[in-house]
Amino acid sequence: MSTLASFRSFPVSVRLLLANHLAGNIGFYLLIPFLADYLLSDLGLSAAVVGVVLSVRNLSQQGLFLVGGTVADRIGPRGVIITGAAIRAIGFALFAVGGSVPVVLAASVLTGFAGALFNPAVRAYIARDSAERSAAAFALFNVFGNVGSAVGPILGTVLVAAGFRLTALVSAGIFAGLTLAQVAFLPARPVEHADGGVLRDLRKVFSHRVFWAFSFAMMANLALQSQIYFLLTLQAQHAAGRYGAGAVAALYAVETVAMVLLQVRITRWFGRRPARGPALATGMAVMGATFLIPPLTASVLGVVAGDGLAPTVIRVLPTVAAVAGLALGIMIAQPFANELIPRFSGPRLTGTYYGAYYLVAGVGTLVFTSLVGTVVDLSAGPLSWGPGSLCAAAGFLSAAGLLALHRRGLLPAAEPDPPHPDTSVDLSTSGERRSHR
Repeated sequence: MSTLASFRSFPVSVRLLLANHLAGNIGFYLLIPFLADYLLSDLGLSAAVVGVVLSVRNLSQQGLFLVGGTVADRIGPRGVIITGAAIRAIGFALFAVGGSVPVVLAASVLTGFAGALFNPAVRAYIARDSAERSAAAFALFNVFGNVGSAVGPILGTVLVAAGFRLTALVSAGIFAGLTLAQVAFLPARPVEHADGGVLRDLRKVFSHRVFWAFSFAMMANLALQSQIYFLLTLQAQHAAGRYGAGAVAALYAVETVAMVLLQVRITRWFGRRPARGPALATGMAVMGATFLIPPLTASVLGVVAGDGLAPTVIRVLPTVAAVAGLALGIMIAQPFANELIPRFSGPRLTGTYYGAYYLVAGVGTLVFTSLVGTVVDLSAGPLSWGPGSLCAAAGFLSAAGLLALHRRGLLPAAEPDPPHPDTSVDLSTSGERRSHR
């Protein structure tokens, strides 16, 4: 099944949220990569203040994932998705009008809080409405997200030439449009209420030891994914010299093209087995192993001298290969990780469990990336064995933990992916029936 055919096979609600993910990533990456330079150059803020502003945005999102997921379970994910998109539109609009530290701090808090609201809610809604096909739905979620994160910076480069404030207004307009689209077209779903309050629900989540074991075993997933923006970018720039910008662009292009061409097929192939542990472990092992490619080849290709295009391409190829391997591992593991979370939670606490899972992942990514940076500083540079070995070890330890959970029978099994639906039939009503099971 092609990516387009798979997309058309899902109910309207899932298709809308996938399109929302694409447009939302375009709007986000249209602005965020250029924010630091705007704060430094245009507003004249110090590097220390810029670091605070960026950290506040990250912490307000990652630290509040659990809050967003809990709210989604209490009032329903639709309202939380709409509210999150509206708040992000306001936050980006503040970047356009803000010329002082308090305003840009407020904008950072709002944009981060918005992400904490709608990220768990979107995943909970997709998991519910895609039912037994959730792995396939989250495969498309990966595809749409990666396309958006690749297109956004390209458009941003064009818009920033006309001014950062215009870029911020366009980003705000995208999220305002998404807010209106979801108000108009995203169906409301009944919310299953239970006796007891939020604290009772949180006690249930925090006492679920198998779920936390799974979350910590998968913590390296997001941490390694994020290295395309850090370690792998540093490696490409180091190897490419004056062609550094083009080399980095090539990394993102390779990842995006691989996702678009292969994600649906890979998920379909690995989804034939109901046990997800082996697929998750394979994906994490592949992600870890791929970081060994650049240091393995650096001693050989590093002697390729010259700053011409041909020798530069040769030196950058190992990092490009590492990105391709990283994308392969992500494509194997990520959809099944998102699929399993609702099987731990049950239908009533799906958002809370997604929030808890991504809280662990977000904090782990911050800590791990800081550690990788420290190792880069203490070693012989980004292409040395130190940072690559650290990333490989994280992937291999994750795979070992997942295999241990699988062998003990602690990971919930999924139904094998159903046969391809007839995409000529309108499936929106059948998707609604599945969502009320």
